[in-house]
Amino acid sequence: MVLLGHIFPNFDAVTNEGQINFHEFIGDSWCILFSHPHDFTPVCTTELARAAQLADEFVKRNVKLIALSCNDVSMHNDWIKDIQCYGKLDNSKKFPFPIIDDKTRHLAEKLKMIDPDERDPAGIPLTARAVFIIGPDKKLKLSFLYPATTGRNFDEILRVVDSLQLCAKHKVATPVDWKNGQDCMIQPGVKEEDADKLFPKGHSVIDVPSKKNYLRTTPQPN
Repeated sequence: MVLLGHIFPNFDAVTNEGQINFHEFIGDSWCILFSHPHDFTPVCTTELARAAQLADEFVKRNVKLIALSCNDVSMHNDWIKDIQCYGKLDNSKKFPFPIIDDKTRHLAEKLKMIDPDERDPAGIPLTARAVFIIGPDKKLKLSFLYPATTGRNFDEILRVVDSLQLCAKHKVATPVDWKNGQDCMIQPGVKEEDADKLFPKGHSVIDVPSKKNYLRTTPQPN
């Protein structure tokens, strides 16, 4: 299992766009590697269509997307036509991200992306819906693991990218239900005498019965 803050394993793989080395693919970008159970299945089609619809939003954030399933390149390329149709995407344009061929299940097993409760007609466990967000330093920043039956929310994935990138630059944390542009919490390790310099937009303390001044808010830093 890959742990938060650890270097994400490097690997070579074949995709529908050709051979890649994963760390070279990431380069100086952020990256989201996400797996799906099987090509030509209903929930997966909706997910990849939504990811493709949001491709420009990920580009704005310097994030590369790459998908994976235990199917081969030929099947990926045929399925992309259905994804484009379902998502009302322009099929004259290149699909916005590659899909890894993992027909041997080597990566799915290595990265612990198997759903033991969902199986294909041959009785082989399907790939779960994993999401790995990896920074330019190649370290794992966040991971989700959904069962095969539950589709992901790519708007939420965009939201957490915004939070991760903001908190990597500033000594803030994002509170419950936070959205880009809203107030943030000041990290507990920031000394009060440093707060004015670090947060020129100002900050405030929320009064609570304990009288401990740990709930400090500030407008989102630029």
